[in-house]
Amino acid sequence: MFKTRLISGVILVAIALVTMISGGWLLYGTLLVISLVGVHELYRAVKVEEKGFNLLGTVGYLGVAVYYFLLNMGTDAYSMMSVLLLLVALMSVYVFTYPRYRAEQVMGAFFGVIYVAVMLSYIYQTRNLENGAFLVWLIFLCSWGCDTCAYCVGVLIGKHKMSPKLSPKKSVEGAIGGVAGAAILGAVYGAATAPYMQGQGRALEFALICTVGALISMVGDLAASAIKRNHEIKDYGKLIPGHGGILDRFDSVIFVAPVIYYLAVFLIG
Repeated sequence: MFKTRLISGVILVAIALVTMISGGWLLYGTLLVISLVGVHELYRAVKVEEKGFNLLGTVGYLGVAVYYFLLNMGTDAYSMMSVLLLLVALMSVYVFTYPRYRAEQVMGAFFGVIYVAVMLSYIYQTRNLENGAFLVWLIFLCSWGCDTCAYCVGVLIGKHKMSPKLSPKKSVEGAIGGVAGAAILGAVYGAATAPYMQGQGRALEFALICTVGALISMVGDLAASAIKRNHEIKDYGKLIPGHGGILDRFDSVIFVAPVIYYLAVFLIG
């Protein structure tokens, strides 16, 4: 299992390197595919999609595609418009096919698009910022860096359970270590990239961004676990050997991406 997980992890890092460095259409297309797969995993988990053709799910996937299409036009007003139209479309399916779908399925369908597609799209939006080629890596320093540091510290000195019922293996000591580790990584990264960012790479701002991002990443991780526990599933999927599905690997990234985008805009400019 460890070998499989390691190989999958290396492949994921390689894909991240290629897509983030390239940016543009490659990153855009990759995130669109990841979003569609992630929405599908969530729809199955929360029973939006069941056996047979599902009009509600189909509208949700179309909503993802339309959102990304309008996002590429570079205007926030268009992408927000697509979200509002999606809600109208889902409610239309609900009322005109009543009682085929339940209210919680409609809410789950809408939530899935926001939770997965919209929030993941901030990776692309961060990459498109000025100096985005450097800023976008803060998303992964916060999420994956915090997770790794938290695991190491938790294994070494973890004693106090952070959330005993939801995630018994996570400790308060591990959480503190994860946040501190992410802050240190951010500071080092800020200092290292300063010469390439037209003087805008500042260790203090990057450390602050990673600290906040690390705290949010733990919420994202626990939120994904809570959804799985509520619906009694171990993993969202089996797409990534040793890791589970897209949502199992990107659970914290989903929460961190919008936070890093706005913090970068406010603090870095």
